[in-house]
Amino acid sequence: QVQLVESGGGLVQPGGSLRLSCAASGFIFAYYHMSWYRQAPGKERELVAGISGGGGQTNYAESVKGRFTISRDNAKMTMYLQMNSLQPEDTGVYYCKRSVVNYWGQGTQVAVSS
Repeated sequence: QVQLVESGGGLVQPGGSLRLSCAASGFIFAYYHMSWYRQAPGKERELVAGISGGGGQTNYAESVKGRFTISRDNAKMTMYLQMNSLQPEDTGVYYCKRSVVNYWGQGTQVAVSS
C-alpha cells in the first residue's frame, strides 16, 4: 500500500536550517507530482512547494521563495525540503503529499523559536 513517511523536523533557532525527508513506498514514485504542505497552529494547511515527477519543474509559496528548496531522488523514492533562514512563522507540522489520488504522510513537526 502507499506509504509516505516524513522525517527531519525539530526545534531550531531563527535563521537556522533543517532538511525534511519524505520516504515513499507502494507506488511508482517517479510517476507522481509530489508536494510539501504545512499547517500552523490554528491555521489551515497550506502549500509550501511542489515538484514534478522528473524533478524538472518546481513551484513555491511566495513566503518561502529563496529560502526553501524542494528536490527528489527517484532512485531512493525520497523527496526533500531544504529549509534555510527559518523564521518563527515557518513553525508548523509539515506534510508530504502525493498527487492524483491524494495520499498524505503523518507529518513532522518544525518549531522555530529562540
